Amino acid sequence: MGALAWTMMGLALWHFTIFIPDRFWAGIVGAFLGSVLGAILFGLAINGFSVPGQEETNIGTVLQSVPGSLLGVALVYFIGARAEDKHAAGLDELPAD
Repeated sequence: MGALAWTMMGLALWHFTIFIPDRFWAGIVGAFLGSVLGAILFGLAINGFSVPGQEETNIGTVLQSVPGSLLGVALVYFIGARAEDKHAAGLDELPAD
């Protein structure tokens, strides 16, 4: 049940990425993956890589995934922004022989 709570919080926070310029790696799909995977991985890490059951799931369990979701979105954003900057500078092209 905890994994469902983490996933839903990641999904909910992903919706707010529409307010950020789209420089995400793989676009909005990359933002989705970063948010959901970040929420799940962070929730797992906090709980010692075990998933809380239905009896142990509460509002605290849901809130545990917020930092992971934000970190996941930030990571995907900075990867995409870096790739976009390299492309704009022409550094991603192969040198001519």
